[in-house]
Amino acid sequence: MSDLFASIKESVSGKGIRIVFPEGKDERILAAVSRLAAEGDIQPLVIGNEKEVTEKANELALSMENVEIVDPSNFTGFEEMVQKFVERRNGKATDEQARKILFDENYFGTMLVYTGQAHGLVSGAAHSTADTVRPALQIIKTKQGVKRTSGVFIMVREDEKYVFADCAINIAPDSQDLAEIAIESAKTARMFDIDPRVALLSFSTKGSAKSPETEKVSEAVRITKELDSMLTVDGEFQFDAAFVPSVAAKKAPDSEIKGNANVFVFPSLEAGDIGYKIAQRLGNFEAVGPVLQGLNMPVNDLSRGCNEEDVYKLALITAAQTVSE
Repeated sequence: MSDLFASIKESVSGKGIRIVFPEGKDERILAAVSRLAAEGDIQPLVIGNEKEVTEKANELALSMENVEIVDPSNFTGFEEMVQKFVERRNGKATDEQARKILFDENYFGTMLVYTGQAHGLVSGAAHSTADTVRPALQIIKTKQGVKRTSGVFIMVREDEKYVFADCAINIAPDSQDLAEIAIESAKTARMFDIDPRVALLSFSTKGSAKSPETEKVSEAVRITKELDSMLTVDGEFQFDAAFVPSVAAKKAPDSEIKGNANVFVFPSLEAGDIGYKIAQRLGNFEAVGPVLQGLNMPVNDLSRGCNEEDVYKLALITAAQTVSE
């Protein structure tokens, strides 16, 4: 295990952190949950029919010892949860609608987090990002002062660690959105013992090209500095000017980043998705995430192409987010 995850395990161990997994019949989820329960660093809660989940685990020769299985259909606090959901939706759902909605495992799991019966949630192995994020936005909601949630990947290769954002949620962020993403990404970086040096990326470096796209990024830099004057942040940068000191010396000699950025904010989801996958596939970086940021409580979204190891690591990250709040 890398030093990164050894450190995360140490930070969450013994704190009684409960993480809910709505996808109780997925083999990858059950394998990761069994491992997490055996190690004892977090307490997993799996949503599903107890008989079906247990039979599936037995088929896979997995132990469910120390795994709590929660079935919405016989959950003793279901009616109380219905009322809390109706209150939270503030007129957007009737009691009857709430009962139907809460049989959806992602909504039910998110309500377990909202009501304090779990500390965080990991889903997405068998659901779309929208299926995971929508309940979180409706129930848990974003932190005060944050307009949008965003998704980052922690890019790891041996002792190198970087944060790439937003690679999961916002298709075409405006300047204000990019500033929020930059600030929240810096907070996420600190959670992984990265002292953030934030670069906002573009196809231009410090005005070398002029267009609405480049001006959006330079305005985002201005807003970010206004919101957090202590944060080391600059842009707009081409990637090489943000990452290679010799290039930075030529293209942006007066910037405090000096080619040593470790948090990279992409100007669009398109760029972010392409960027992290190039680093992953050509650069042999491990892409951990996406880690959702800006929510009041941690909810994280797996890729449907994930494996057991991805589930395991994202669960530990989710637990770490509860400690860092």
